[in-house]
This record gives sequence, structure tokens and C-alpha cells, in this order.
Amino acid sequence: MESKSQPQEPIQPRKGTTVIRTCFNGLNALSGIGILSIPYALSKGGWICLIILFLIAILCFYTGLLLKRCMDVDPLVKTYPDIGHLAFGSTGRAIISTFMYLELFLLAVEFLILEGDNLHKLFPNAYLHIFGKNIGGKHLFVLLTALVMLPTTWLRSLSLLAYVSAGGVLASIVLIGSVFWVGAFEGVGFNEKGVLWRWNGLPTTISLYTFCYCGHAVFPTLCSSMKDRSQFPKVLLVCFILSTISYGTMAVLGYSMYGETLLSQVTLNLPMRSISSKIAVYTTLINPVTKYAIIVSPIATALEDALSSRSNIPISLIIRTVLVISTVIVALVIPFFGSVMAFIGAFLSISASILFPCLCYLKINKASRKFGIELILIVGILVLGFFVAVAGTYMSVRDILNNVHAN
Repeated sequence: MESKSQPQEPIQPRKGTTVIRTCFNGLNALSGIGILSIPYALSKGGWICLIILFLIAILCFYTGLLLKRCMDVDPLVKTYPDIGHLAFGSTGRAIISTFMYLELFLLAVEFLILEGDNLHKLFPNAYLHIFGKNIGGKHLFVLLTALVMLPTTWLRSLSLLAYVSAGGVLASIVLIGSVFWVGAFEGVGFNEKGVLWRWNGLPTTISLYTFCYCGHAVFPTLCSSMKDRSQFPKVLLVCFILSTISYGTMAVLGYSMYGETLLSQVTLNLPMRSISSKIAVYTTLINPVTKYAIIVSPIATALEDALSSRSNIPISLIIRTVLVISTVIVALVIPFFGSVMAFIGAFLSISASILFPCLCYLKINKASRKFGIELILIVGILVLGFFVAVAGTYMSVRDILNNVHAN
């Protein structure tokens, strides 16, 4: 009776993001530069590969659920490397972290290549005279873009940039709308028939498709940040449905507009005389500038922690500057957007989005190792994923080497 008469302390609600905010963050993670190459991916494999796009979306949605089940085992697990540590100890954490950082590094390289390609399309005759040499073309714009992005990487707090980069979802909508307008009202039309099926392009197609759904590195972080983690499967479902609609729409638009002449970025096919094309290109150019620093920051932070120099501002600036320079060098040596993206998709994205979630789940959840439908499904995914990863990596590396020798 005495306890009932005393005022009760209010129950504090769990802090975290709402379902709607998490959906937005998840869409932002899945809505990236992959939308530029999705028509090219479809052209490599043919119209039937639209079915494969939907299958990969379902597969990556399922492996995202497996990551959530792994997190349910231990409430202290909050990140993807934490899941690797829970499953395979320090070795698992190291392997997953390495794949994550390498994927981020190559994504930063892709941003520079993207900027160089599209700026060169806008200003094909631009050049700069330095030390008696003329620097022009894509190389000039890669260097200039890096100079613009470099100061943003020096910022220790990226909250403002994170807020600005959330416009990625809107940018994807604007991009799809601009491409549709060019096809419908700018004289291009949707008359290309394309091909129904092309076997030899299948590994490249699957690699590029998987790249589009490579948000698994941030899924555990999004899940742990929610007020109600039990709602995360619904968040995943919404994110994958909406992103698949946008990817599928762009793939159909681009392929029916340009068919077999599609370049690695659909914006490179657009006629620059129209306002809609310029809107599409400028929209494409904005995202990398706002996201580059956020992509590079986790790598820089990891290097600073490894060198115990996080509080040493001069050393931190040097690390971040060297990191930017290294991405510029790679972008200048292998400026092949589609081939690099296919490599990321085949070697890194398939590993992080398909193989690692299955392996971690089998190791953490003993019940999943009992013979049954779930085990057969996971083993089938592992076998298929490994085969595609090997074939896709081989073909993407071959294409990169061929392009290097050709240039």
C-alpha cells in the first residue's frame, strides 16, 4: 500500500530513430551511384535479367534479415564487424572490417571517376596549362574535384555533411524523372528492342546488380539505432521494395532508350542540348561532392586509431590528405567506371551482402545447421554466391586490364 501511494518514476522511452527515419536512412544507403549503371547492367545480360534483379533484391533482403537474427543473439552487437567478432572472433572482425574499408575506398574512387566523366561531358574542351604541360579531359576534372573535396575530409564533425547527403533519395527521383523526360519529350524515344538474353554478360550484370544492394555494412548500425529494433524487418522490406522499383524503372528506361549503345553511366548517353539532360548530369554531380568525405571518414578514423593519432590534428590532416591522394591516383590509373563498379560488386559486395551474412548466421545459430529447408537454402545461396563472385571478379579484372592496355 505504501509503495502504491508514492509517486512512480516515469518509464523512460528508449532513445533512437523512428521507423520512418530509419526507412529514409536505409533508402539513402541503397540509393547510390548504382542507379547510373543499372541500364548498362541490363544491356549486358538482356531483358530477362530484370528477373535476376528482383531475385537479387529478394536474396539481399533475406541476408539482411539474417544479420538482424545474428544481432538478436547479443544486445551488445551494434555493427557489422561486431557480428563478425561474435561469429569468428577477432579474425572475423578483421576480415569483415577489411572488406568494408576496401569497399569504401573504391567507392570514393568511383566518385572521382564519376565526376571526371560527367564534367568532361559538360566541358569537353577544358584544359589547364601547368609547368609547361596541358592537363585536360577526365584527368583534369578528377584532380579539380579532389581539390574541392579535400577540405571537407579535414572536418572532424560530419553531421552537416550527413544531413546534406540525405538528399540522395531525392536526387535519385530527380534523375529518373530527367531521363524519362529526355526519352519522352526530347526526341530520343523508347524504341530500342535490345536482346532477350546474353550468357557471357551475366556475371557482369549480377555484379552490378549486387553493387546496387550493398547496404549491408550499415544495416546493423541502422537496426541498433532504432527505438524498436523489432520493426527493422519492416524497414528492410520497405527499403528494398522502393529501391527495386527505382532501379527497375531506370533500367527499363535506359535500355529502351539506348539499347546496345549504353555507356557505363546513362548520363553519358544523354544529349547535352536539352535542359533535362543537364539537370540529370548536375544532379549526378552533386551527390559525390556531399558524400565523399563521409565515405572516406571511417577509413581515416580507423587509420588514426591504428596509429594512435586521433587527437593529433596535424597527423590527422596528413592521413586524410594522403588518403585523398591515393584515391586520386587509383582513379587516374583505372578510370573505368563500369569495370570498377563490377569489381566492387563481384568481389566485395557479394561477399559482404551475401556470403558473410550466411556464414555468420550458420556459425552463430546452431539450430540453423540442422538439416532442413533453411540449411538447404543457405547452402544454395553460398554456392551460387561463391560461383558468381569468382566469375564476376575474373571478368571485371580482365576488363580493367584490357582497358588499361588499350589506353
